[in-house]
Amino acid sequence: IGRIPQACDGNLMTALFLLQYTDKEEVVLWMNTVGPYHNRQETYKYFSLPFCVGTKKTISHYHETLGEALQGVELEFSGLNIKFKEEVMQTTYCDIELDKPKRDAFVYAIKNHYWYQMYIDDLPIWGIVGEADENGEDYYLWTYKKLEIGQNGNRIVDVNLTSEGKVKLVPNTRIPMSYSVKWKKSDVKFEDRFDKYLDPSFFQHRIHWFSIFNSFMMVIFLVGLVSMILMRTLRKDYARYSKEEEMDDMDRDLGDEYGWKQVHGDVFRPSSHPLIFSSLIGSGCQIFSVSLIVIILAMIEDLYTERGSMLSTAIFVYAATSPVNGYFGGSLYAKQGGMQTNMCNIYQLLSKKRPSLTCICYFGPLNLVENTLVSLFTPLICIPITKNCLTSSFRYFIFTSFWAYKIYYVYGFMMLVLVILCIVTVCVTIVCTYFLLNAEDYRWQWTSFLSAASTAVYVYMYSFYYYFFKTKMYGLFQTSFYFGYMAVFSTALGIMCGAVGYMGTSAFVRKIYTNVKID
Repeated sequence: IGRIPQACDGNLMTALFLLQYTDKEEVVLWMNTVGPYHNRQETYKYFSLPFCVGTKKTISHYHETLGEALQGVELEFSGLNIKFKEEVMQTTYCDIELDKPKRDAFVYAIKNHYWYQMYIDDLPIWGIVGEADENGEDYYLWTYKKLEIGQNGNRIVDVNLTSEGKVKLVPNTRIPMSYSVKWKKSDVKFEDRFDKYLDPSFFQHRIHWFSIFNSFMMVIFLVGLVSMILMRTLRKDYARYSKEEEMDDMDRDLGDEYGWKQVHGDVFRPSSHPLIFSSLIGSGCQIFSVSLIVIILAMIEDLYTERGSMLSTAIFVYAATSPVNGYFGGSLYAKQGGMQTNMCNIYQLLSKKRPSLTCICYFGPLNLVENTLVSLFTPLICIPITKNCLTSSFRYFIFTSFWAYKIYYVYGFMMLVLVILCIVTVCVTIVCTYFLLNAEDYRWQWTSFLSAASTAVYVYMYSFYYYFFKTKMYGLFQTSFYFGYMAVFSTALGIMCGAVGYMGTSAFVRKIYTNVKID
């Protein structure tokens, strides 16, 4: 099956394209963004710099995914004429009339180490704008794009760019821009063509399998410790309560009764603000289900190989899992005796609309400066971090994948981390709830939720460290952009952890009270 031609304004999913070509078929070189190397979030359109466009004006097909549209990816046609398996010798495609304003723009870009990104057949290519001499007095522009494209059968599997043709920037001169295309056969399989963009050495040095082994050992130790303490304590509690049941009324009255049994009549009371509480639990369950499903799909399908595919998948899964929110939130509200079912539906509707409302009301103004909208859902499904078990190197890798140039691809590792996160969250929440009940305080619902959700505070604090010591962002808009997104992510992470903690604690509470004889 060959590539399906599309109109220039088509909006079909790229999943429909099998990325297969026939000889001399058109191959499109897309220009994406340009910006400083040390600050990924400061990006501009490629042609915001005074680059010139090639002679070719029209193309036969164009596609844009939903994820690309939401991320703000606006690819621009380079105007270069490239055909499958047809080599092009060095050819001048346009001239830059370098007046003083254009020279100043290029000089500024070179001083700040600007580089640009292009795409051929969804494969990213990076090139540097230019360079300065050792003294920083003269500035040079790379004018020759030397493309080498690898093909395996009728598919493109590799693209490399070599920048040559260094020309000194002198005002009021004409600078010719040229390109060449060389095709070569490659043994790289189509499904493995993204392997060159991954960084195994980075992962091996910072997150070795010893880390996950160490984390699991800590989890086993924690679970064992919590189980041992609770079982021994609960066994003593059961023995004491059984002994008290054998006493007559006078001895029982003279005895010193205390502990979690004393609140058995109140422990299953509705929580305060049941409408809000039920909506938070429903939303947390939905976020957890989205996280689990998308990670599994990413493990199976390698979603990182296609622009916007992770975001598109997350949006589809988020919409498909809406019944999860309604079921858990609505059923919990009904169990707590809630009568305002219409208000509950409105709260759940707002929670489902929260990402879009957030984008419109908050992130819209921020993205007037940023031409690439960073995914709202990606951090919600790709960063399960726990404050108790995991190494700082894992957090660093995740943050670098999102805010820098690394590609996250080890979703099997992430699945293990998600399991660890849930286990630790439930264990810690159960311990906190037991101490609360033992102090004869029956208000455990919000405590279980908030103690688990406190992980969000820890993650948000770490985001401050990462911003000031690991990034080179600056200015009001970039700062607002970064901390705004991290606030949304931390809030969603807290809601998810809170829901997991509450569900585990609820099962624990029901278990211990069913094993006690209540008069």
